[in-house]
Amino acid sequence: MGAEPRADVAPARGGEPGGAGPDAAPAVAQPAPGSGGDGGGVLSVDGRDLAGRPGPRRSAAGAWVCAVLGVVLLAGAGSVEWAERRDAAREASAAEVYRRAGGLWHNVPVDRLLPPVLDGHGAGPGGADRTWTRVAVAPDADCPAALPGDWQPPLAATGCTRVLRATYTDATRSSLVTVGMVFTPADAPALASLRGRLPAPQGYGFADDRRAAWTVSVLTDAPVVVYAVSAFADGRPAGRPRPAEDALKKDDTSAVAQAGLGHETKAVADRVERALRTLAVPSSPEPAR
Repeated sequence: MGAEPRADVAPARGGEPGGAGPDAAPAVAQPAPGSGGDGGGVLSVDGRDLAGRPGPRRSAAGAWVCAVLGVVLLAGAGSVEWAERRDAAREASAAEVYRRAGGLWHNVPVDRLLPPVLDGHGAGPGGADRTWTRVAVAPDADCPAALPGDWQPPLAATGCTRVLRATYTDATRSSLVTVGMVFTPADAPALASLRGRLPAPQGYGFADDRRAAWTVSVLTDAPVVVYAVSAFADGRPAGRPRPAEDALKKDDTSAVAQAGLGHETKAVADRVERALRTLAVPSSPEPAR
């Protein structure tokens, strides 16, 4: 066999590619592309570029904005959740107050529902102070026995559980005011249907022909109708009973209006309403000790 051909490899000489002879020039690091040729943008481990200049600082503004946005988002989510819980608590509280009010007639002493004395600060004509003292309390009664016949048809649609009544007199003992509470099993929409349909109520302790002024309030936050009707204490007839709102008008010159019986009637009813609402709100639990 003939000799195999060999590739002739020329010995490397200094200065030529691949050479590493004694005359070879030392290798020089080339700038990174796009660095501007002066080493800028290529950082060493100490944070400086090859030219010895400090590297660019990272912006703190971006991190600050992100942190603020995070806090805002968390706060917004928390506010929405708190508002939803608050609204749910309000709805539950209103329903509980309404339900509780319907049972007050047999769960609360009469002296708390119809207090022995009612304070009428600023309740008289011209803002005069008034005080009323309870002079008679009727036993709690069934609706047909305690209410006039023309109240029965409207109440047939809502039902009627019980009626409480008491009569008060003012400090001068010149007037009488009967106030009553009609408890029903109706829900709020059904109870609202009674507005404007209930005529003058009866007094307790005085005849119908002595009735002077009257008012009826169908409550929205309790299944109760509160009414009041007044009379002169000396027994004089007052003619046809007048709505208390009419007797409050400044141009009303009737004896009922001039005697302030419109004010008396409204004020006594308002204070009994307030007492009922206060009693219907559940007491807050005492803090743990």
